[in-house]
Amino acid sequence: MNQHQSLADAYAEALQSYLESGGEACLHRAYEIGRRAIGEGMGLLDLISVHHEVLSSRAGQRYADPDPPEIHAAAVFMADCLSSYEMAHRGFREAVNALRRLNELLEEEARRIAHALHDDAGQLLASIHITVAGIARDLPPRARQGLRQVDELLQEIEANLRRLSHELRPTILDDLGLVPALEFLAKGVTARSGIPINVEGGRDRRLSPRVETTLYRVVQEALRNAVKHSGASRIHVRLAVVGNEVHCSVRDNGRGFDYRSAPTENGERGLGLIGMRERLSALGGDLRIDSAPGRGTELKFTTPLEGHNANTSPPC
Repeated sequence: MNQHQSLADAYAEALQSYLESGGEACLHRAYEIGRRAIGEGMGLLDLISVHHEVLSSRAGQRYADPDPPEIHAAAVFMADCLSSYEMAHRGFREAVNALRRLNELLEEEARRIAHALHDDAGQLLASIHITVAGIARDLPPRARQGLRQVDELLQEIEANLRRLSHELRPTILDDLGLVPALEFLAKGVTARSGIPINVEGGRDRRLSPRVETTLYRVVQEALRNAVKHSGASRIHVRLAVVGNEVHCSVRDNGRGFDYRSAPTENGERGLGLIGMRERLSALGGDLRIDSAPGRGTELKFTTPLEGHNANTSPPC
């Protein structure tokens, strides 16, 4: 059975359930079928064709003509009507693919710079420490004290370079996985901001590198936004695998905001949310916001396990 037929069968079954019983669960199933269609590279016109096939099949079960002229003509009319949307959708899909490749290039460049900061600059500073210590041995105590202060400044520079290296591309993400990397990130943000951050999630399963990198970056941006804008006294990060999807959330107890209105703070928060949406969209994921003035903010991220749309639909 090819993918097109498999999706058509799922569509027919979901439509049948909805026509018989209705309900939000069946509408959610329709939404998931739409996501699946996008993941399989189907366009709007392909989906309209599936809809036409299913309607024709249902009509054929009730009437002598398996493809009534009115239904066929309506399908042609609708296909023409949606052709402009189809072109826009194809352009969007090409833009998403380009964005995915750009993100991959940026991550690779960040990995290279982080390696240079951590290893190359670290080795250079270690050599300077040894040189300074050798010079200090031959100097009087007063001059030795001055060099000790220089060495302390070098240690501070080394600590800052190590922090920048981890923020650019944490080696712990590649070595140990997403949850340990998020815990390390949260520890660093807490140290700088004073806001306690709790990370909840299983360590027993590694995700695909693209999914781990994307979720790490969106959580990193979400924490930056929360620290800068929310006025929160605590933040909670939660990660879970549910079926074929990864669910992640960042919740704070801050002042909240009306996310439907224009972004505040010169649009910085808005730009951050746009960046998160684009990263998730490149994997077939999405971002939902639950916030209102006075009751904090929760950002909910969802992405398929392997960075593409799941090929199954939940039952009604």
